[in-house]
Amino acid sequence: MARTKSSNLTDAELRLMDVLWKKGACTVSDVLDGLPAKPTLAYSTVITTLRILETKGYVRHEKYGRAFTYHPLVGRSEARKNALAQLVHRLFEGSPELLMNSLFEDQKLGAPELRRLTKLIETGKREKNKS
Repeated sequence: MARTKSSNLTDAELRLMDVLWKKGACTVSDVLDGLPAKPTLAYSTVITTLRILETKGYVRHEKYGRAFTYHPLVGRSEARKNALAQLVHRLFEGSPELLMNSLFEDQKLGAPELRRLTKLIETGKREKNKS
């Protein structure tokens, strides 16, 4: 049975997007140069992955002479929101509360982290009450 296509980023796609988010518009060679040394990727693998990212709507390309330049269309923040929304939907029955409960139960959070999270929750409540 064929695997269904995901609109979220795979690990390989995320590696390339990290380069595009840091550098902006890049050629395939620029992306290769921006990748960590290990594991190495072949030029053809980077091209294929960039084409997949384009199909998914994460990048677009422009042709300059013989080279294509790839531009990110989705920012890191938006990609995080999309991935988190899918995670909540698939694993936590669509409930952000279940996600947070799992985080608090499974993670050892220190006092500074708990204070920051409490502050974020209070800020979110104030913003929601304003609307």
